[in-house]
Amino acid sequence: MILEKYDVIIVGAGHAGSEAAAAAANLGSKTLLITMNLQTIGQMSCNPAIGGIAKGQIVREIDALGGLTGIVTDKTMIQFKMLNLSKGPAMWSPRAQSDRMRFSEEWRLQLENIPNLDFFQDMVTGLVLENNKIIGVKTSMEAIIYAKAVVLTNGTFLNGLIHIGDKQFRGGRIGESAAYGITENLKDLGFEAGRMKTGTPPRVDGRSIDFSKMEEQKGDENPKKFSYSNTPKLENQRSCYITYTNQKVHDTLREGFERSPLFNGTIKSTGPRYCPSIEDKINRFAGRERHQIFAEPEGWKTIEYYINGFSTSLPDDIQIKALQLIPGFENAKLFRPGYAIEYDYFPPIQLKNTLETKLLDNLYFAGQINGTTGYEEAAAQGLIAGINASLKIRGKEPFTLKRNEAYIGVLIDDLITKGTEEPYRMFTSRAEYRMSLRQDNADERLTPLGYAIGLASEERMKKLEKKRNDTEECIHFIKSTSIKQEETNPVLEEKNSSLITQTVKADSILVRPNITLKDLKKISLVKEFLDSKDYSEEVLEQIEIKVKYKGYIDKELENVKKLSRLEKIKIPSNFDYSKLNNISIEAKQKLIKFNPETIGQASRISGVSPADINVLLIYMGR
Repeated sequence: MILEKYDVIIVGAGHAGSEAAAAAANLGSKTLLITMNLQTIGQMSCNPAIGGIAKGQIVREIDALGGLTGIVTDKTMIQFKMLNLSKGPAMWSPRAQSDRMRFSEEWRLQLENIPNLDFFQDMVTGLVLENNKIIGVKTSMEAIIYAKAVVLTNGTFLNGLIHIGDKQFRGGRIGESAAYGITENLKDLGFEAGRMKTGTPPRVDGRSIDFSKMEEQKGDENPKKFSYSNTPKLENQRSCYITYTNQKVHDTLREGFERSPLFNGTIKSTGPRYCPSIEDKINRFAGRERHQIFAEPEGWKTIEYYINGFSTSLPDDIQIKALQLIPGFENAKLFRPGYAIEYDYFPPIQLKNTLETKLLDNLYFAGQINGTTGYEEAAAQGLIAGINASLKIRGKEPFTLKRNEAYIGVLIDDLITKGTEEPYRMFTSRAEYRMSLRQDNADERLTPLGYAIGLASEERMKKLEKKRNDTEECIHFIKSTSIKQEETNPVLEEKNSSLITQTVKADSILVRPNITLKDLKKISLVKEFLDSKDYSEEVLEQIEIKVKYKGYIDKELENVKKLSRLEKIKIPSNFDYSKLNNISIEAKQKLIKFNPETIGQASRISGVSPADINVLLIYMGR
């Protein structure tokens, strides 16, 4: 069976595949999305939530560029929280609980609404090559589908193996078969592969939970959104609940350690450091008397609950026995037990910063196949891979993001320059320029870039321009307006801030840590100005952040300028590192292995010192 020819084929329809398909098709490429099950497009395999620390910033960046994860989340969320509000704005991170079933449904509806996108249900088993270039894929139904570029987003399905206690069975997700053929095909072509492990908690019947024994966790009183577009505002919310384990729970869990695949050697691959299983937590932190457990609703109407904090691969009888010793879960009924899954991945140092493979032209990897974990990280990679696949086949310049431009830039740069031997997860601490990479200004940073390549709409650009103009207008007013001490001091006294002895500019008051724009509005001149305008909540937030944190932001921008020169110095792809006699053996080995594209990338490879970079610059005539 030979189907029609396509510009781009996307293999896999999870978070990476869905974003890749949308991006490629919306950029004008004739695109085919192949998945083993059309009913699970955009499926939330683990927790029913989007965003969180650093991850929320990524979702806003995806949206600013013209991706769809933020829109789908806004349309299906059941609770919203802005995390880290007690810290500075660089740390503020949006997070939403989603309706799992509606999230997947909305993704499918969004994709079906894209004219250039076709769908096909089948398992891709191999690649079709010609002159070391991808020209299509082969499927289990013996179809050969030709394309100019292919994006692999296989998630946890490549030779997936599920573990529950001493039971193992093949699958990419519980109830779904694993994918075979691609790993072997890629290894034969010279790619290096590895194994990773992740896990998920049990799901519980909400009717069997006693919420009166737990602490209720409500969403924000004034919930915000992820998307900068006109998505609906969340009016009603569902609560989550928190409870705690105890020593009896820990003792019961230990009864299953001998049958645990984590401890008896059955699982040999590396799991996520920052999302450990409950058995791993009580083993590593034996001195802790309790651990948090969250009961999170799976949707508006379903009775199913996700038990966050109880990820496990212990035997199912131990799981239910231990769970029923946690307050609120005494009569818990399982929908399904927790499990661990091992799967194949390909170390991402084999990729360019476009996510195209170095070994084969027009082949791209995105998502967990690159050793990452998390919906948001996967979606970001899918977006970039889909964009670049579409741009390359049309002979256009590649689209990449620098570390100072986006968390997405940090993510991809970390992967291709450092690789990963454990599932990679994004944190704010990974970004050197996090004061500039805030969730509130993702549109300012990225929408012009998305618009320039044809992905972000003209409507988005007009909205951004209005936001910018309003922000600049108000900041100019605050900087140029003098306020008198007789009006200002009562406000300062109320906030326990030191009083002024003369007329001052309004911005000198707003920069004080405990003074807000709302406080300034108590001064007549400021009140009259703001009342005469119709500034959005987003604009008011921008004004306050830009005035209050101007010194920090400016300092960060200076550092960016100093380091950006290294990013502009390209290293020839055929550069012979073996001739560098004055660098360390480790540096030489790492440079040969990673083959960085720029001096900036080379400087971030672990084991390459500043002295090694200086030698490299000298050899390049710098």
